This record gives sequence, C-alpha cells and structure tokens, in this order.
Amino acid sequence: MPFSNFGLEADIVRAIQHAGYLRPTPVQAAAMPKVLQGNDLIAIAQTGTGKTAAFVLPMLHRLCLAQRQGQLRGIKALILAPTRELAVQIVTNIRSYAQHLPIRVAAIHGGVEEDAQIKAIRHGVHIIVATPGRLIDLLGRQKVDFEGLEMLVLDEADRMLDMGFLHDIEAIVSAVPKRRQTLMFSATLSKAVESLARRFLYQPKMVQIGKRSNPADSVDQCVYEVPAHLKNALLLELLRQPKFTKVLVFARMKDGADRLTNFLRLAQVKVAKLHSSRSQDQRQQALQDFKDGKTQVLVATDIVARGIDIDGVSHVVNYDFPVNPEDYVHRIGRTGRAAALGDAISFVPKHDLNLLDRLELFIGQRLPHKRLRGFDYLAPVPAPAPGDKAPRRDWRKRTREMEQRLSDRRVDR
Repeated sequence: MPFSNFGLEADIVRAIQHAGYLRPTPVQAAAMPKVLQGNDLIAIAQTGTGKTAAFVLPMLHRLCLAQRQGQLRGIKALILAPTRELAVQIVTNIRSYAQHLPIRVAAIHGGVEEDAQIKAIRHGVHIIVATPGRLIDLLGRQKVDFEGLEMLVLDEADRMLDMGFLHDIEAIVSAVPKRRQTLMFSATLSKAVESLARRFLYQPKMVQIGKRSNPADSVDQCVYEVPAHLKNALLLELLRQPKFTKVLVFARMKDGADRLTNFLRLAQVKVAKLHSSRSQDQRQQALQDFKDGKTQVLVATDIVARGIDIDGVSHVVNYDFPVNPEDYVHRIGRTGRAAALGDAISFVPKHDLNLLDRLELFIGQRLPHKRLRGFDYLAPVPAPAPGDKAPRRDWRKRTREMEQRLSDRRVDR
C-alpha cells in the first residue's frame, strides 16, 4: 500500500517520495491509521523499523488541517525523547517530511546554550522535540506554554524510564492539557511501560510489530569467545577485513571508550568517539564524520548511542558485552535497519559467559560462535611495565562502573 492511500496531505506525500520512501514499513502501516483517527496509541517495535515516521506523518497531517482552518497557532505537539541525539534526529526527520509545509519545529535539550532554544520558542514553533531534563527547567521558569497542545508523544518510553525520567515525565504531563492525543512508542513492553500507559493514555489502541524484545531478522549475529586482554587485537584484525566498512563499536563505560579510541588511533584506524563527556559540537562532528565515511569506526556508549540513525552501518561490535539484554537489542538495531542487512559481533570473555546465557534466554535463541582463522587466542597476558600499578580488585572496578553509569544518566538529561 503506497503512502498516498493513508489520505495524507499531498505536500507530505511529495516529501516522503522525495526522501525515497515508496511504501510504509509494518509499524507505519499498522500505527498510522489509528493515529490519523485520533486514537491514543501504544506501539511496540524494534529500533530501525521506521517508527519515527509512524507518529510524525500523522502529526504533520493534523497540523496541515489546523492551518487550513486558521488554527495553527502556538505549540501544537510535544515529542519527548531520552537523549539529545535522538531529539536532534527526530527534528531532522520532521524538517525533511515538512519541507513543503509552513510548520516550525524546535529541539529542546541539554549540551547547548538555552538562549537560542528560548528564542525559537518565543518566535513561534508548532512542534517541540525535547529531552525531559531541559524541558523541566524551561517549564519551571515559565519559558514554554503548552496551553494549546493537542498531541503528546513519548518516544522510546522504556529508555526514558530506564534513565530515571519518570518524575520528569509526570511533571511534564501535568503541564499539558488533559484533552489531547497521546502516543507512546517503545522497543519493549515492560511492566513499567504498561503502568505509564495506564496512567497517561485514554483507551489506547495497541500495535506490536515482531517478537517482543527480539533483534531484527536482518541482523546476522555471532559471538567470539576471546580473553579480555586480546579484545583489542581481535578487533583490529576484524577491522582490517574489507567488509568492515562502517563499524559501530560499543564500550560499556566512557573511560573504556576513550582507551579503545586511543588504541585504534595508534593503529592508524580512522575512528571517532561518542559519549556523554563530549560536547554537543564534538558529538555532532563525530556523527557527521561517521555518516560521511571520513571515519571507519565510531566508538560509543549505550546512552548516547540510543537513537543514532545512520544508513549503511555494516557491523555493530559489542566490544563490552551489555549487562542488560535489552541494551543488546538496541545496540544491534543500529545495523540491519529498514530491511537492510547487517552484522552484529559480540566479544565474550569467560567472565561474561553468564551474561551471554542470560541474553540467549531473553531473546529465545542461541547465538553462533565463531573464531577468526589464524588469530592466537592463547596469547598470554602482557607483563606489566615497571612502575605500573597492580590491578584493582574486581569489586572496586564494579563500583566504579556503577558510579560512572549513574553519572552518564545525569549528564544526558
């Protein structure tokens, strides 16, 4: 079924066709009719399935109707997203779909000066895409008015809850009109997400695409059992293979991402890094260089990588195996997007085998194990250089990682 069959405004259909989209994805085909009818909606779909367009296109259609009736005044729609990267990506998509429309959109998030954001609101916008932390700040200072709001979207609701934004979401919802259309999109349907939906949605329709919390079928997954001290060497050997053209590598912590990036640079690999200690300009530059092919590898942490939308990612490498199985699904969803094929590789030292067992139980499948021909998996741990400190005990390392994870969440608000 073509997009024109949904009854969307002609200028919206023209923009979709200009972007190269001919037919809707399953989540778009299932969700858009319900949204266009004015229903509240819960949509459960994997990353990379086109769920942004599933709410943006009906939203733009609704604003077109308001404009035709002379009622396009003030902020009509609010989209909440967990990270600034996702917020920026959504704004980019909206501007692409609304290129022939008199619709103005603004991104409200941390990491940049707020003066320009306040100025954009003051000059008049119809759609705001925001992260909860910065929006709460502007609401508290009465810099934004949602009196005329008609649509509220909670995108990646599960991730916002994971990042501790529940109280912020509650405060934001209390500041918008009760009479509104509310849409909730999530990769998983946890009890927390269900509870949120019961509180804030009115008789919602339900859309669920694919198996619950399952990776996309277009991603070829495998595991390399490798000692922790050989992960750098194995990654370097893989990156030297011609098919590893655009590789997203996940590290668990910021300091680990820094160390891995430095190692790859010393090995003459074109690499950039993405984590919450980087400035907004640095993040955007890293993403743009990766998109443009100026760098072969992007090293990222989980929180900031959520919402990355980059075409043609050939491989996702879990350099550090994720503790949370849902993070695994989100990570590998960066490749094999929109029915394209991709590869996901996970490095699993012995001390992470329990995490692998937990993941396989979660996704309901066994991951194949591979070995790189010619690689020495029995190479010994290098002897410490004179003056090097002895390694800390494992409990201290885990404590430091937990503190860093909490710090990541606070910074990305």
